Amino acid sequence: MRSSMFEYMNIFVQVVEQGGFARAADVLHLHRPAVTKAIQHLEDDLGAKLLNRTTRKVSLTEEGDAFYQRTKILLSDVDDIMASFSPTRPPRGKLRVNAPLSLAHSVLVPALNDFQSRYPDIEIVLTSTDRRIDLLAEGIDCMIRIGELQDSSLISRRLGEVKMVTCASPNYLQKHGVPQTPEDLSRHQAINFFSERHREALEWSFVREGETVSFIPTGHICVDNSDILLTGCLSGLGIIHGVHAVLAPWIQSGQLVEVLADYAGESKPVSVLYPDRRHLAPRVRVFIDWLCALFNEQKPRLQGLLQSE
Repeated sequence: MRSSMFEYMNIFVQVVEQGGFARAADVLHLHRPAVTKAIQHLEDDLGAKLLNRTTRKVSLTEEGDAFYQRTKILLSDVDDIMASFSPTRPPRGKLRVNAPLSLAHSVLVPALNDFQSRYPDIEIVLTSTDRRIDLLAEGIDCMIRIGELQDSSLISRRLGEVKMVTCASPNYLQKHGVPQTPEDLSRHQAINFFSERHREALEWSFVREGETVSFIPTGHICVDNSDILLTGCLSGLGIIHGVHAVLAPWIQSGQLVEVLADYAGESKPVSVLYPDRRHLAPRVRVFIDWLCALFNEQKPRLQGLLQSE
């Protein structure tokens, strides 16, 4: 492959991501004719039209979209290779991370300023969802997950644990009473959280006389989004079982009330997963190391060891 081909490919990617030739030229500090000529050379060499051009915008052809997807991976791999053999070169490039909404809100996003100050050349693309994703198919570098992991071809690294807490709004408890034991939940309404993979509600766990008891409580509402879970609880729709670090501010403010505290369940593990690659990209490696340090630093809060009063 000619060395100029890498330059053409980089220009093509910028045209796509910047939405036009002029913006790409500005970002690359090139004259617009040079950008136009590079795309023409690329299309001639490939024997395919990559872009549809109008006076207002450019759009990808079917061939252009396929070429763009593969080119992004190739250029990223080239950048990773160069960085791996340049120990003095700071980690750089786009880092695609996925995290559950609850941890993104309570742990990850509030601490990102620290990571950016340490690695200013890394651009973070954060997607946050509670659904199960295909890391490889969606081009994610690493993802954070709560709970026991299913068998996977991915590499996992334990970050720590999070304490779970059961709570409800004062309004709900005033109307329906306060459950005193896990069995009392059968006379209440729970807002359950379901796994998209199995399409069934997740069990709630409680410790009674040294033994863990797990079951799915009665409820007419089941959601797959932790933000909706919290909103439903605040609205008085029912009792929820969630991550203590996320719900602690609402409990401290009195908008939620913890119940069944004497039966607090076991903490759930938190892990980071990434592809099984022999040479992990420097930007991914430093992020995972930073995550481990972050969770270790916040261990008391995540395990609910701090007083909530």
